[in-house]
Amino acid sequence: MATATPTGVRGESQSETVSDNAPMTHRQIMEALSGLMLGMFVAILSSTIVSNALPQIISDLGGTQASYTWVVTAALLSMTAATPLWGKLSDLFSKKLLVQISLVIYVLGSVVAGLSQNTGMLIACRVVQGIGVGGLSALAQIVMAAMISPRERGRYSGYLGAVFAVATVGGPLLGGVITDTAWLGWRWCFYVGVPFAVIALVVLQKTLRLPVVKRDVKVDWAGAFFISAAVSLLLIWVTQAGDSYDWISWQTWAMTGGAVLLGLVFVLVESRASDPIIPLRLFRNKTISLASAASLFVGIAMFSGTVFFSQYFQLARGESPTMSGVLTIPMIGGLFVSSTVSGQVITKTGRWKAWLVSGGVLLTAGLGLLGTLRYDTEYWHIALFMALTGLGLGMMMQNLVLAAQNQVAPEDLGAASSVVTFFRSLGGAVGVSALGAVMATRVTGYVEDGLTALGPKAAALGHGGTGGGGIPDLDALPAPFRQVVESAYGHGVGDVFLYAAPTALVALVLVVFIKEVALKSRPAADAPDASS
Repeated sequence: MATATPTGVRGESQSETVSDNAPMTHRQIMEALSGLMLGMFVAILSSTIVSNALPQIISDLGGTQASYTWVVTAALLSMTAATPLWGKLSDLFSKKLLVQISLVIYVLGSVVAGLSQNTGMLIACRVVQGIGVGGLSALAQIVMAAMISPRERGRYSGYLGAVFAVATVGGPLLGGVITDTAWLGWRWCFYVGVPFAVIALVVLQKTLRLPVVKRDVKVDWAGAFFISAAVSLLLIWVTQAGDSYDWISWQTWAMTGGAVLLGLVFVLVESRASDPIIPLRLFRNKTISLASAASLFVGIAMFSGTVFFSQYFQLARGESPTMSGVLTIPMIGGLFVSSTVSGQVITKTGRWKAWLVSGGVLLTAGLGLLGTLRYDTEYWHIALFMALTGLGLGMMMQNLVLAAQNQVAPEDLGAASSVVTFFRSLGGAVGVSALGAVMATRVTGYVEDGLTALGPKAAALGHGGTGGGGIPDLDALPAPFRQVVESAYGHGVGDVFLYAAPTALVALVLVVFIKEVALKSRPAADAPDASS
């Protein structure tokens, strides 16, 4: 299928002779996107490969439940803060060069993470990784929008969604195998992606061709600093509240007040910046505002599933890291199917809103049902609930970005794309922090209740490794005590999903109010002013 394409965007196929203004064929587009999709695969693989290894990693490094949460949150936080900056840079510099730089940053963070001697070092490396993946996640959508019209983009967004799904399911499986292999160990989870990254860099150099628009470079560093500071302070408060200090305390008021103040300063800076990192005028467009808000809540749902399932299967059901990855396949399968199918159908029909609404319904239902999880819940029930959640996520993630991209002028494409991705990452970061705090509190409470029920002798044994937020070693626990801990983690993870379900409902309500606008038939680089 031929697709209208801006001048200068060409594949590397030398067997076809085309004029400068000829449209790109499907083959040429796939060649141009091959390196980009491989880069995305490496980033996602490197991120998800540690999910099933994390309980073992935190245990070996002497970390706590808070450390577990921060290993995930650190990457999400830096990804959140960096995403709009990458988007703005893409409007100023070579998109191809930026993709390559973000990939190198991510790989360097991964290699050093494999050398971590404590959780503090690991968390710092995860910050570096997040900066790289923020670039890859934002630039993937931006590069695709520069080459492909919105009407055709649904098809290729489906392909990106499929890559996301394969890497998401392949990562935990591979990470579990590596962790369970005695002569490798969890550190190799951080090294295994390096060869793929090198291949991705070579393929990108050979296949990706995009025109570079020369503009005066004005990067809004002040805006990047204040939004990062506001989000960081908010996440530190959420993570520590209920543990280091009470939820209602002077620390809470100081941190939340400080976050609000920094947010207001950010808005002031952006309103005066000549080239803001997040142009506030974008939010005058109702679609972009609603899509961004919906992405915030989808992010909470998305990351809660991927982060806490590994703890559920390993600590509530006693599964190995490898089996933990295998057992999450229904959710990833649902995501794979829905993202691919929805992309193909959207390309054929040009209609996308029904997919967003259906995705919101399925996501809300899936998370609500997962809220009933206990350590002894039958697996086929869990598989069904995970599949519903995956189907909902696949229908919403890429299509929210597509809806926003369809509403902006070419010069705002990078900023608009990264704004939606930014809010999804922000939701994930805040969600993981808040739900991680809920998890730690609930598990400790359920362990105490279980021990009390066993009698005074059992209560005297302590918290089974959960005291102070530690990750327990189930194999070292006596049978009655182990069941108490497994039950606590099963119930605790169920509570996490129960709290996440209303956020999916809010996302559903928001997408209902998004007005469906016909997808454009020209790519952003060729389109006239599309702002509204």
